[in-house]
Amino acid sequence: MDLAQELVCLEIPALPAFVGVARTVVAAVATSVPGIDDDRLEDLRIAVSEACTNAVEAHQAVGLDQRVVLRCLLEPDNLEVRVEDNGSGFDPAAVPPRPPVGDPAHLRAERGWGLQLIRALVDEVRFVPSEQG
Repeated sequence: MDLAQELVCLEIPALPAFVGVARTVVAAVATSVPGIDDDRLEDLRIAVSEACTNAVEAHQAVGLDQRVVLRCLLEPDNLEVRVEDNGSGFDPAAVPPRPPVGDPAHLRAERGWGLQLIRALVDEVRFVPSEQG
């Protein structure tokens, strides 16, 4: 397939049950990127799952029933995935770092790993606030 640039959009209800749909669609789009291997594809699935889960939780925290929007910009050698929500927003720099592996608190930290995982699994992460947050 010869791609100049293609945009694939998906809207999902802000419900945890639909995060898997987003993960599956983005993975299917990613298979069009030349040379993507299974490990990289799995990294993308996890990152998308984490980002969508955060977006769903952001909507639920403020009582929004609007959909979470995913935009996949597919270029010949690149895939950019945007996850858009209308939650209240947050400052990613204010998110406390997770405990180091040797720290006993590391074993008790059940939640809050999403941003760290996303950053570790993809090439670039940006947080762009919208008018809503």
